Amino acid sequence: MSQPWMLETPAPPADLRIPYGDGPHQFGDLRLPPGEGPHPVVVVVHGGFWRAKYDLEHVGHLCADLTQRGYATWSLEYRRVGHPGGGWTGTFEDVARGTDHLRSLSARYPLNLERVITLGHSAGGHLALWLAGRGRLKPGLPLYVEKPLELRGAVSLAGVADLERAAALRLGDGIVESFLGGSPEQVPERYALASPAALLPLGVKQVLVHGTEDTTVPFSISTGYHARASALGDFVQLVSLPGAEHFEVIDPRAQEWPRVLEAVASLL
Repeated sequence: MSQPWMLETPAPPADLRIPYGDGPHQFGDLRLPPGEGPHPVVVVVHGGFWRAKYDLEHVGHLCADLTQRGYATWSLEYRRVGHPGGGWTGTFEDVARGTDHLRSLSARYPLNLERVITLGHSAGGHLALWLAGRGRLKPGLPLYVEKPLELRGAVSLAGVADLERAAALRLGDGIVESFLGGSPEQVPERYALASPAALLPLGVKQVLVHGTEDTTVPFSISTGYHARASALGDFVQLVSLPGAEHFEVIDPRAQEWPRVLEAVASLL
């Protein structure tokens, strides 16, 4: 099976690569649309089952497309499984810190912090939803941050929205247990803080975009999450893509791409 072209073709370079921390994986790629702004911002979180071997380069095509349509994009790199401190808790700390770093960036660049959403693919979809829900964490708990940046919404593209279900299905050859350092039975408190499904209701608008033929992250992950989120009162929309697999949702050349653009526009 050939690799999707995004994984093999260099993306247009970002306008700026900016650190948000001191570590080698604590940086983001900022792309700014033309015009004075201030511009709405899409915080992009790449996938790859939270593993070190997959970095942010392959979502550069997605970011470049969104930017030419008038959105600033802030694509986050972060520590992953295989990096010192990656997984629990470093991965979460990094994407949270990177998102909150927009406050500093807005002092230098024309960014509209009243109009910020997260968008993530696969494992990045998990993190995009988690970023939308982290305001639910209570003081004294791991990963709690006072006054996280407020988001207008979150877009999950084939996202791993439910970590307990993903662990039960052994997605990514059991990567969820490596990511959180154990099974739901061994470290239930981590799943309670790390899984968007466990944090529901998030209190933030969400759009879930998922291909019905996805064999990497099954469509049922999003349908189950959607049912639970809706029942708990969240504003959440499920956009099913009949016949689509795992990578169409991050492919600006794919026939499904307009559905992703609609999801972004509906939140911003």
